[in-house]
Amino acid sequence: MVDFENDIKQCMQVLQQGEVILYPTDTVWGLGCDALNESAVEKVFAVKQRPKEKSMIILLADARDILQYVADPPPDIIAIVESFDRPTTVVYKNALGFPANVINKDGSIAIRVTTDPFCKALIKRLRRPIVSTSANVSGAATPAIYDTIAPEIKNGVGYVVSYRQDDMSIASPSRLVLMDDDGKMTVLRG
Repeated sequence: MVDFENDIKQCMQVLQQGEVILYPTDTVWGLGCDALNESAVEKVFAVKQRPKEKSMIILLADARDILQYVADPPPDIIAIVESFDRPTTVVYKNALGFPANVINKDGSIAIRVTTDPFCKALIKRLRRPIVSTSANVSGAATPAIYDTIAPEIKNGVGYVVSYRQDDMSIASPSRLVLMDDDGKMTVLRG
């Protein structure tokens, strides 16, 4: 396995200073920051040139962490999330503890529990959720590989992760589902 410890250390410094990172996720390359730092989230919106009405995805390292950030999830939520066979982002109705610019205007939050070793290590070391939004200017094509990321994105962040820059495998964005109070899921993006 490739050593990404230096990248983790660099990301930690940048994230703790409220800056934005460019990093590989379990799906596509993403822009990220400490999801609990309102000013850092503002910087992600600025780099991405994204309208503030559009909320962002949050990454967690473990399914049990959902209980800390969602009010009244279905009782079997951990088992449900751990049963996913592919990257799946779940929209939950009642977000807890996030700044207003992370939460959708209806009070919902989109959370994906990552299986990516780099992302898991980073979130566990930071001990906070991170934002994950595709590393493109809003409205432009989603970059599946590092080489397709626009220079203004690369130049607009505090740190660019080296790990997996040479990975040419193409992954799709995550499946997006809406979960109701009973645990019933409606697929929003396949």
